[in-house]
Amino acid sequence: MGFLRDLIALVIFVVDIWAILNVARSDADIPKKILWILVVAVLPVLGLIVWAFAGPRSKARS
Repeated sequence: MGFLRDLIALVIFVVDIWAILNVARSDADIPKKILWILVVAVLPVLGLIVWAFAGPRSKARS
């Protein structure tokens, strides 16, 4: 059971890093970027869910 928990934690960590990079590349202004990065970093799962629905989009998606 410990392996599965560690694997889930690793996946969440990787997706959080991906979300933070997307926020950094977005067109949002600096204060909004900082706020989103903090939300994703401090609340990894909940922050990711909120970011997915309401967060700034990266320039690559435009």
